[in-house]
This record gives sequence, structure tokens and C-alpha cells, in this order.
Amino acid sequence: MIVVHHLNDSRSHRILWLLEELGLPYEIKNYQRDATTRLAPPELKAVHPLGKSPVVTDGGRTIIESGAIIDYVIRRHGGGRLQPDPASPDYDEYVQWLHYAEGSAMLPLMLQMYVARLGEAGAPLKPRIDSEIANHLGYVDNVLRNRKFLLGDEFSGADVQMSFIGEVVGAFGKRGEYSGLDAWSKGLQARPAYRRAIERGGVYNLAR
Repeated sequence: MIVVHHLNDSRSHRILWLLEELGLPYEIKNYQRDATTRLAPPELKAVHPLGKSPVVTDGGRTIIESGAIIDYVIRRHGGGRLQPDPASPDYDEYVQWLHYAEGSAMLPLMLQMYVARLGEAGAPLKPRIDSEIANHLGYVDNVLRNRKFLLGDEFSGADVQMSFIGEVVGAFGKRGEYSGLDAWSKGLQARPAYRRAIERGGVYNLAR
């Protein structure tokens, strides 16, 4: 049985959603952020030394990192669903999106969150961060203006992995500037499995 160690308002929502899309049985162990610091509780370190979420356990395995978890669940339990045939060119694009979400797209968004806390001290960094955000969001938006999903007409684990980008941009109030990204994000959040994941995992304040 897959166990999702689920932190509120975090990337672990993606994993609940994926499992709902696949119709797989799973258990949830809930963890709450510190109300003041918004950090994960120390109890997560008993699951994995980094003390981060998402993390899943499956039998004797412990898997961290959203992209690795999505790949693991689909490869081990998906029965060929939610990913292209590994022999096809689409599979290479699929893997690219799995890595791109956290490897490139999320970095300037995280920098914006941290630098904003510095106030005027962070002002010299703002133009470069804004430029990088516009570069990455423009790229994703251009792809999605011509596609229903990242790989075309077929929903996949790539959409699950990349969904957090759209959600964070929505939380910043910037998603309306990118029509393709905005329509795609709203479509994902309307999926029944997405809504079921919220019902099971609890309030998700990035769903907007």
C-alpha cells in the first residue's frame, strides 16, 4: 500500500491527485506546517532525513522528490497509463517536463518568494528575477496556447508535475497575464480527481 506523507499546502497535493487519477488505493499520513514559520514539522524527518514533503513509502521503499515519485508511481503502478510509450518521441518530451518543473521553472518563483522578504535589500535582484520568471512563463504559455495538455491532447503525469507552477503563479496574481497557462491550470483544477484529492487531503489554498 502506498502511503503519502502529506503536508498541507505543499507539493504533496500533486501526489494525492496522481493517485486519484490512477484510481490506486493509498493511505495519507497528515502533517501540518508551523503556523508561524510555515515550515514542515520535525516529525517528517522520521520518514526521511530531509524532513520534506512529498515523500511516499511503498512496502520497503521510501521515495522523495515530486518528479521521482510521479515517475515511480506511474512506472510501477500505472499499467501504461499517464505516460507515453517509452519508445516514442513523446516520451522524451514527457521526461523533459518532469525535470523542467523543479529544475528550471520553479527556481525564479522561489527566488521571488525569498527575496520579497528582504524588502528594499532585495531590490537589486528583482529585475533579473522578473526577467527569468517572464522567460519561463512565456515559454510554458506559448506551448499551452496550442495544446490542451503539455503533450497535446493526452493528459499525463507531466501535467501533474507542472501543475504546481501554474498554482504558484496564480498565488502571485500573475496567471491572468498568460492565457494559455491560465486556461490549462483551470482545466486541471476542474478535473474530478483533482477535487477528490482535495477532499481527501484537506484544504489546498493554492487551488485558485
